[in-house]
Amino acid sequence: MTTNGPSDGGTASPLVRIRSLVPGLAKAEQRVAKVVLANPAAVSRTSITDVAEAANTSETTVTRFCKAIGLRGYPELRIALAAESARTEARPNNDLGADITAEDDLGQVVGKLGYADARAVEETAGQIDIGVLDRVVTAMAAAGRVDVYGVGASAFVALDLQQKLHRIGRISFAWSDTHIMLTSAAVLGPGDVAVAISHSGATAETVEALRLAARHGATTVAITNFPRSPIATVAEHVLTTAARETTFRSGATASRIAQLTVIDCLFVGIAQRHMGTAMNALDATRSAVGAHRLDERYDGRRRHPGEPHETKER
Repeated sequence: MTTNGPSDGGTASPLVRIRSLVPGLAKAEQRVAKVVLANPAAVSRTSITDVAEAANTSETTVTRFCKAIGLRGYPELRIALAAESARTEARPNNDLGADITAEDDLGQVVGKLGYADARAVEETAGQIDIGVLDRVVTAMAAAGRVDVYGVGASAFVALDLQQKLHRIGRISFAWSDTHIMLTSAAVLGPGDVAVAISHSGATAETVEALRLAARHGATTVAITNFPRSPIATVAEHVLTTAARETTFRSGATASRIAQLTVIDCLFVGIAQRHMGTAMNALDATRSAVGAHRLDERYDGRRRHPGEPHETKER
């Protein structure tokens, strides 16, 4: 049985949900989504007839769009958009949410990228399904082996999860080569977990590896921005991120930050299940690399003879 996010409760934004579901909507419903996302505050004050006309479709399609995103109808959409607009207007530096243009100076670029990354973390945390997260943590904490698949930018996130799990003594491997992902999946079995990371959820190699892992009996987990993407159809559990694409694919950086947020939640949850051994392992690994740190304090001053090394992570 597949378990999916994002959650409908908590601080989840209706705009986050709409963006995540757009690829799986019918063409006419996608036009409605485009109208809503372009100016949600205006739509919250607009009749269903005006929205239908703006999207070049029918009122029936607008209602169908509302149900496709988990709402009962257009009145509920207007209420959700009004609440979201009020939250957005209350945020400081709201202008940083604008897209990057050729005229922006570097200060504005830094500000907008920082805002996009912060929003990706906040919105990912707000919409993550805690029930699904708990089931994934339980499976990974008990797993004999965790294999993580990802290509491109997602490969770096996969490596981060592997490194974190190794730090607390959990057996894990991260793969980005297609052939190695497939051979890895072929030797997994019941009691093992396969985690596939793909922002689009449509990376053929990652989907194929996860499907093969499922066929061999492993518990399968997908981390993606789109809960109705191909990878979600082959995963037992789906954890969603909330990152948006913008100019120069800055969404590609925001998507990585959002994925790392989910990875951190998984790691801490697993470490909690093995608190004693996890803390001992972290101390042991910290000591193992201690001799390879420069003989200086974190404030730049040299240590006094006999002064212990800092234990803070670098």
